[in-house]
Amino acid sequence: MRETMPQTPIFSSMLGSSCSGQVQPDMGERCVDPVYQDGNLVSGSLEALIERLVPTMDYYPDRTYIFTFLLSSRVFIHPHELLAKVGQICIKQKQQLEVGTEAEKAKLKSFAAKIIQLLKEWTETFPYDFQDEKSMKELKEIAHRITQCDEENGTVKKIISQMTQNLLMALSARSQYQEIREKFRQPVTDKGTILKTKPQSTQKDILSVCCDPLILAQQLTYIELERVSNIYPEDLMQIVSHMDSLDNHKCRSDVTKTYNLEAYDNWFNCLSMLVATEICRVVKKKQRTRMVEFFIDVARECFNIGNFNSMMAIISGMNLSPVARLKKTWSKVKTAKFDVLEHHMDPSSNFCNYRTALQGAAQRSQGAHSSREKIVIPVFNLFIKDIYFLHKIHTNRLPNGQINFKLCSLHPLKVKVQKTTWKKTAGKHSGQLFLIEPEKFGSDLQTSKHI
Repeated sequence: MRETMPQTPIFSSMLGSSCSGQVQPDMGERCVDPVYQDGNLVSGSLEALIERLVPTMDYYPDRTYIFTFLLSSRVFIHPHELLAKVGQICIKQKQQLEVGTEAEKAKLKSFAAKIIQLLKEWTETFPYDFQDEKSMKELKEIAHRITQCDEENGTVKKIISQMTQNLLMALSARSQYQEIREKFRQPVTDKGTILKTKPQSTQKDILSVCCDPLILAQQLTYIELERVSNIYPEDLMQIVSHMDSLDNHKCRSDVTKTYNLEAYDNWFNCLSMLVATEICRVVKKKQRTRMVEFFIDVARECFNIGNFNSMMAIISGMNLSPVARLKKTWSKVKTAKFDVLEHHMDPSSNFCNYRTALQGAAQRSQGAHSSREKIVIPVFNLFIKDIYFLHKIHTNRLPNGQINFKLCSLHPLKVKVQKTTWKKTAGKHSGQLFLIEPEKFGSDLQTSKHI
């Protein structure tokens, strides 16, 4: 149990600079009808899937398809290239409708409204696709063409202007957040000096700051929600992007920086080390025993809340060698609760017990009446590994060169836990990821500057 806990960072191997995955040879794109099985789309050429994305006067794609394709498409094509292809299809459809009659003008306006809706969903769901100049240029060109469809009415222009403004605000907010994260990544040269000059008597242990396991579990959950709320679905797709090759088997050189993924991964290790440090820094055995039992209670409260990530981090911290070898301390600890927790996080059979508990928490969330009961935060390291190995054992392209859309539809980013909607604090962003609602849950917590 102690050797198999996910303690070390996992992104060094998954997000390295070299390609590690193998892909099928490019057999050329053929614009053929997508292949369906039992009414579900299972495969298709890239061109056919793009055509299915673009609305027509009488058709608008299902929102599930929009999210799935836009999320997965970055493995096969750059966002600005996808925008260019969407723009080309829009031009063709626009030319077919430009006849001049009143009926055709009405059809053109209807078509323009649907294109705007697609762009609006795209910019709100994946704003970082428009971070570079090429993507913004393509977006402006499409918007300009759509504006021409209804020049007499200024409504279209206003909607596009508001959409662009919201996009820029979302990009600015995320950029500021990454700048803050980058500052924390920079090493502090005088940190050792500060710690040495700080008197031992002024250092407080965790119990002197917060002695209630439930409150500490809530605080940890609040931190988890804040960090998860800044992870976008396309961030997680960077793992897949480094496994698959683009442009003659070369890895993408413009992949999004993974600060948020690394920060959340490091948070797990920091929490584990905090637990071990707080236990080992206590000199007296009786107080140390109390500290161990306190963290066991905190882990149990995290489990009751649905915060599996903090729970696993606490258990990992108590399984570290400096804590595990405290035989006299453990002999005084009532380990019944800890044994139950370790049973839930038993790594055997690919963490079968944990996955069962996770499924139960997801089912509980479906029938929840309060925001607290809706919370389900998976163990992040295991979640990432599920994504990694899913793409390791399956190919994104079929032998005939078509895209394996069935794999995209069953992606863990959407269905591993449960389909739901979560909101971002920066801009009007929504997607499908974890069963959490940061805004609602935050009001239920007692915040503390000390934690």
